[in-house]
Amino acid sequence: MRIKYTTKRRINGIIFILPWLIGFIFFFVIPIINTVVYSFNTVSVKETGGMLLEASGFSNYINLFKVEVTTKNQQILRLLIEENQKILINVPLIVIFSLFLALIINAKFKGRAIVRVIFFLPIILGLDVISTLLFSNPLEGLGAASSELAKASAASAFQETSLSDVFLQYAGLPPEIISFIKDSLKNISMIISKSGVQVLIFLAGLQSISPSLYEVARIEGATEYETFWKVTVPATANITFFVSVYTLIDMFLSSPITEEIYNFAFLKSKIGVGSALSVIFVLNEIVFLFLISLFLKKVVKLDYGKY
Repeated sequence: MRIKYTTKRRINGIIFILPWLIGFIFFFVIPIINTVVYSFNTVSVKETGGMLLEASGFSNYINLFKVEVTTKNQQILRLLIEENQKILINVPLIVIFSLFLALIINAKFKGRAIVRVIFFLPIILGLDVISTLLFSNPLEGLGAASSELAKASAASAFQETSLSDVFLQYAGLPPEIISFIKDSLKNISMIISKSGVQVLIFLAGLQSISPSLYEVARIEGATEYETFWKVTVPATANITFFVSVYTLIDMFLSSPITEEIYNFAFLKSKIGVGSALSVIFVLNEIVFLFLISLFLKKVVKLDYGKY
């Protein structure tokens, strides 16, 4: 039986995601449905065991934004707004920074292998382990104060230094741009720690680009700048989309909102409110995924294998 090439690609795609799909159906579908159901009920535990549900409509969602506060006495709406602002700023920064590092690592220069080993060693050992070692207390007797001092010293290395202030002051940029750059420099340690896997993905994508494309660009007299925008960016469009989605999911998983969901459901015994926050959290993530997909479709032409 002859099968079209596009049909083969679809079959290969289904086979590729089949293990995840089976796991999702057996282990995640029922908890997701239960979470949605719990969010519209007041949930308690029966004396004989099991869950006791009392329909409450949208009261859990209303109380979440009007009555409930976080463990730091902060309004839930304010927490969601702050997290969305961080995502809007940090996701593009991490993606651009990862592509920049991948371009540097992929370049041909002496000692490239050593540079790659030094850069990827923290990723292999674990970024959390390296971060803990960097910010750990070097002196046992000084307690938590020295740990906070180490964090403050590491953060201050990229903020409000005389060199950066002078450079930004005479750069002729608007004050809003200068403030954005300074805030980004303050978060450089976080950006680096969140860029490890993304750099690996971009590096694999850059190495998959046919060298003949760059040779044709050089023959046609294209500059490095033109080659980057006309060859590298279109060739890594799908990789950029994947990295953006991965970065977004990674930031959501490390968000303090996940801790608040746990606190509501298990520490405060407000399973309905915690479930409502989970539903809002997931919907918020879906909206961001849609916006990223829409934006990248407008900026670059994504190739989904339709030949």
